[in-house]
Amino acid sequence: MLKTRFSRVQAMVCTIALLTVLCGCEVERRRSDADLGLNPQQASGRHVYDQYCDRCHAPYSSKKRQGPSLKGAFKRQYFSASGLPANDDRARDIIRMGRNKMDGFSNVLTDEQINDLLAYLHTL
Repeated sequence: MLKTRFSRVQAMVCTIALLTVLCGCEVERRRSDADLGLNPQQASGRHVYDQYCDRCHAPYSSKKRQGPSLKGAFKRQYFSASGLPANDDRARDIIRMGRNKMDGFSNVLTDEQINDLLAYLHTL
């Protein structure tokens, strides 16, 4: 009986911790551009991200979806998934031409949208 109660307490604590982490990511998602301190270019990039990137790449957590999380992508020397240099030129090429399972967006996004997106990615 004591062991069962302890297991239930452990399960409840783990559930609460998991929900806290998940809610924290969702709260970050709902924050306004101004609350996040985004300038107009970054805010535009956030809109592009939400429209085209979010379904495969998690923006505010290190949780991996179909593609790698982009949180902190430009804070590292190399992109974690590819090992390629983490810079705007390399990211721009990946966005335009695609890589591995990711389709390219050269026929979808304008150069201005890609630049806005890159500005936003630097804030993650």
